[in-house]
Order: sequence, then C-alpha cells, then structure tokens
Amino acid sequence: MSTTEHAIASADAHSAHNYHPLPVVVATAEGAWMTDVEGRRYLDMLAGYSALNFGHGNRRLIDAAKAQLERVTLTSRAFHHDRFAEFCTRLAELCGMEMVLPMNTGAEAVETAVKTARKWGYRVKGVPDGMAKIIVASDNFHGRTTTIISFSTDHEARADFGPYTPGFEIVPYGDLTALREAMTDNTVAVLLEPIQGEAGVLVPPAGYLPGVRELTRERNVLFIADEIQSGLGRTGKTFACEHEGVVPDMYVLGKALGGGVVPVSAVVSSAAVLGVYRPGEHGSTFGGNPLACAVALEVIAMLRTGEFQQRATELGDHLHQELGLLVGGGAVETVRGRGLWAGVDIEPGHGTGREISEKLMDRRVLVKDTHGSTIRIAPPLVISKEDLDWGLEQLREVLRG
Repeated sequence: MSTTEHAIASADAHSAHNYHPLPVVVATAEGAWMTDVEGRRYLDMLAGYSALNFGHGNRRLIDAAKAQLERVTLTSRAFHHDRFAEFCTRLAELCGMEMVLPMNTGAEAVETAVKTARKWGYRVKGVPDGMAKIIVASDNFHGRTTTIISFSTDHEARADFGPYTPGFEIVPYGDLTALREAMTDNTVAVLLEPIQGEAGVLVPPAGYLPGVRELTRERNVLFIADEIQSGLGRTGKTFACEHEGVVPDMYVLGKALGGGVVPVSAVVSSAAVLGVYRPGEHGSTFGGNPLACAVALEVIAMLRTGEFQQRATELGDHLHQELGLLVGGGAVETVRGRGLWAGVDIEPGHGTGREISEKLMDRRVLVKDTHGSTIRIAPPLVISKEDLDWGLEQLREVLRG
C-alpha cells in the first residue's frame, strides 16, 4: 500500500464520511502549488474555496502569525487584548462601516447575521415578537448548521436533519418580482450571496443587486451580503457588491479574512444595527482572539493596497477569455463568473464534474466539482499567468480526450 493509499484508508476508517475528497494527500504547499506525500506537485486551482486568496504559506501572513504566537493567542472576550481594537477599526474602515462582531467560521458569521437581523427587527423595526422573517434565495449556500440548512434548497444538505428552523422565505435567485411579493411588514432582512459560489459561481442578472438595495430601503429591511466566498479580492473588487455600486447594510465575511492560516469571520455593519447587542446576548470564546486579529490585520493591510484586486481583475479577464473559447466546442456548455473565479458546466457526454476533476488531478491540477456537471476554478490570487495558462492547457487536454 502506498503512503497515499495508507493515509486515505486510515482517514476512511476513523473519520466521518461527510466529505468526498479527491484521492490526493497534501503534505506541503507554497503559493499556488501543493506537494503530496509522494512528492508530486499540483497546481491549486481551488484555493480552499477562496480561503487561500493570498496563496499557501504567504510570508506576510505566516510572519504575522508567528510573531503573535510568541505573545498571546487567546484571552477570551472576558478580557481586552491589544490587537482587538485595531482589528475592528481597520475592518470597519475597509468595509465602509462602523462596527464589527468577530466570530470564527463562516457559518458562525451567518448565524450571527441571522440573530442580529431578528434582534434589530424586534428592537428597532418593531416587528412583533417571534414573527420576524428573513428572505433568502434558492440554491444558496451559507453553511451547514441546523438553522442554515433550514433555508437551503439542497436536498443532500437538508435530508434527515429536521425539524427545521422556521422564519425564512425562499425566492428564486435573481428574481426581483418574487422578492417584492415575498416582503411583508414582518420581513427584517434579505440575505443573499452577491455571487452564488456553491451553486456553480452564478452571477445574478445586471441590475438585480441594485434592485434588492432599492427594495430593502423602501421597506425598511436589512440587506445582508454574504461575501464569505466572493469578498476580499476574489472578483477583482474588495467586495463583489461593488461591481454594481451597491453597499449592503451588513457584510458577512470569512474564509480569506484568516488568510488560510486561522479561521476568522465577522459581521460588519452600522452602529444602528450592531448596537442592538448587550453584554451576554451573543459571543464566542475564540471570536476575535489575538492570533486571529493579528493575521486578519495583515490581510486587511494587503487588501488596502489594491494589488490583489488588480491581479484578480487582470488574470480574471484572461481566465474568462480562455474559458470562453471552450464554449461551443462540444465539451463545455457554459462558463460563468467574475474576476479570478469561474464555474464551468461540462457537456454530459464528456463526463461528470467529478470525473473531470479526477482527470485533472492525474495531470497535476486540482479543482472541485459541484452539482454534478460543474467544476469550479478559483486559484490563489498570487498565481502567475504562466501557471494559470498551464492549468488551463491541462483542462483543454482533458476535454479533448
């Protein structure tokens, strides 16, 4: 049995089978490249679902983490620490907002956004107790907690996990008419991904996000943008909402905020919204810990230069131009996306998304499938044009075969 086979067999024997990873066992990584336990190098074209926007082992982030590890890593929120205020200040500035509520994982941040919207609805909007409604979109992906899967339309995410949490209304993504009709006086928020990642990198119709912004303002409803995957440089802007000149009432952030080094997430909003909290009403032992703040502060500093947004724009234009050439050739049905992020729908006769991902793995390129026939491409923003082109050439070779 090879080292790879042994590691996979051991994992299968002793871990719950809640994922179906590709059969590669990574040992080290740097930049856009990963090396497995056998010494084989692979080009990472997934970047941890955008958690690794700044690449593996980014020196600035590793140095920030190492320096903080020598000082203090956790105080809990029972005490102040000397990185917290700066983290909240700088993140609020980056978002053009006023207040930050830090958590750890993306799902925790979404849960926090849900709780915040409900509390705001009762305390500020005056919705009767227990009657708050939040509108979400079909084909969404916001996490996998019990509450979040309660408003998922993905059968695999929901099956056998009921009873489900009430208080959500699902409307078609991109449909302003359906959104308008779903709103009532008890609606407290609309929660959307500006680009739906897990659904296959679905970009909404032009004018949809501005329309959502206008509707929510008219009805005194919070517009919550889940930018966990789409935010922090991935699409060529700091936030995907910026492509249509939209500023939501609340950003939900995660993944790249921790640079692929530590889990960091946050809800960022105005004082009028996040000011509804009082001590003891919500929290997290590790949320906003010193190590997380130190790494996230370096992420924020890197984003403030605009360098990574520019790279995502330039390389993203090149990515979509090259992928567009594959459409209509009999192997690719559709290509969608924005910036250095794409969903590629494979013609059924050329194999499933999983099969294409496995063939690419054999050619030392790592992507991941979703919804049967789609592969997602989202390399680290530090990838070179040469490496990107090499990865695209491997895709072309697989599709020719």
